[in-house]
Amino acid sequence: MSRPVSGALSAVLVATALACPPAAAEPTGRPVFEGAGGDPRVSVAQPESTSQASGGYVRSIEPSLGSFGDPLGLRPLLKRQGIEYSLTYITDLLGNPVGGIRQGAIVEDRLNLRLNLDLQRLAGWDGATVHANAYFIHGTGLSRYYVGNLLTTSVIEALPSSRLYVLWFDQQLFDGTLGLRIGQQAADTEFFVSQTATLFVNATFGWPAITGLDLPSGGPAYPLAAPAIRAKYVPGNGFSLQAGLYDGDPAGANRPGDDPEAQRLDRTGTNFRTRDPALVVAEATYAFNTEQGAKALPGDITLGGWQHFGRFESLRLDNTGLSLADPNSTGIGRRLRGNAGIYAIYDQTLYRESGKDDEGLGFFVRAAWSPTRSSLVSAYLDTGLAYKGLFDGRDDDTVGISLAHARLSDDARRADIDTIVVTGMPMPRRRAETVIEATYQAVVVPGFTVQPDVQLILHPGGGIANPRDPEGRRVRNAGVLGLRATVQY
Repeated sequence: MSRPVSGALSAVLVATALACPPAAAEPTGRPVFEGAGGDPRVSVAQPESTSQASGGYVRSIEPSLGSFGDPLGLRPLLKRQGIEYSLTYITDLLGNPVGGIRQGAIVEDRLNLRLNLDLQRLAGWDGATVHANAYFIHGTGLSRYYVGNLLTTSVIEALPSSRLYVLWFDQQLFDGTLGLRIGQQAADTEFFVSQTATLFVNATFGWPAITGLDLPSGGPAYPLAAPAIRAKYVPGNGFSLQAGLYDGDPAGANRPGDDPEAQRLDRTGTNFRTRDPALVVAEATYAFNTEQGAKALPGDITLGGWQHFGRFESLRLDNTGLSLADPNSTGIGRRLRGNAGIYAIYDQTLYRESGKDDEGLGFFVRAAWSPTRSSLVSAYLDTGLAYKGLFDGRDDDTVGISLAHARLSDDARRADIDTIVVTGMPMPRRRAETVIEATYQAVVVPGFTVQPDVQLILHPGGGIANPRDPEGRRVRNAGVLGLRATVQY
């Protein structure tokens, strides 16, 4: 097992991990990307701000702060030298007045610090960039302590910590048609991304639950990243191909005997594990009608998949072939080889307001299937609509409604049946979990948004028994009310 770096180095990394994707690209001869996930923008309904790692940085509140926005005048000077930084602060107030394991309310917040170094300007190194990103996370998670659901109610929910997220070097080659990236990376920033879905608060609309629940430590996604190499090829005509090779266990939670809580195993994001079985993620995208002046509406289609080469424990059988529910079982799950899945994404602008490039109605749908017996979730679907500029005088506001459904695997469901048969006691059987979300993001001033949010969570935990109910009845469907505020600087 690799070891964390020293405390002194950790402090330096966290203190310097200020990050910022460029707010506006200048002509360089390379492709200009505006959409979430680093792809051409196809959704007119991308929101002003998002908590999802793929969403990037839009506008800053700095101009609205007047002389206090940049009192020393450092930002323009640093930008000319190739140094750009940004801060994004998000706070959530969430509660479940009905349903869940118990009722309650929480406050959680996250400060995101970013730094981008353009090595062309700094050192004359053409096409090279260094990027770093750190999180400072506080508060209590509503899903973890109150609702008990699988599709986490907030993208920013995580255990309190100060942690490095990503730290990578990127080299653009052949006029930007090929990009190579090496360092600590997160798959959720580039893979399995829907641009329209970046509006929503529930975590599954970022890194979907099928990968977050099936892969060790949740996969290389917020709040954990992993050492990786990623290549992206953009030959033109709307096509792009990308593949990433990641260390397959960001925190070591899949190793026998370790604490299963991944975030506690890697408290600072500096474990930099490199000896675990690999995870490969790859996808191909075709974006259409994205050229300047195109009259038809833009959209894209993505096909992708993942393969993990490690070993996993069976959800149902022990290492002798007995059911884990059998009193004679060893309690040690049978070792299974690998985990894999495929997915498809369709993002489409359905309507664009006359004379506007970024107002109108967007639609998305994502579907995934994981046939391997190591998977807790075997099938996944999410879909939704978002409209930017729906109301007169509120051109930058975005409203949306979405649905996500995660079906538990046959082995997980059969394990519940085994328990009922062996114990002779009735108990709920897990099947699936569904979330419906409605949200409205209002722009107070550019760079500052307020977002009321409502979620209905059906069959939390897939339909588990409530551990606080003496009669063992299912966790009741939960209603979640929330308010998010986001400031970008």
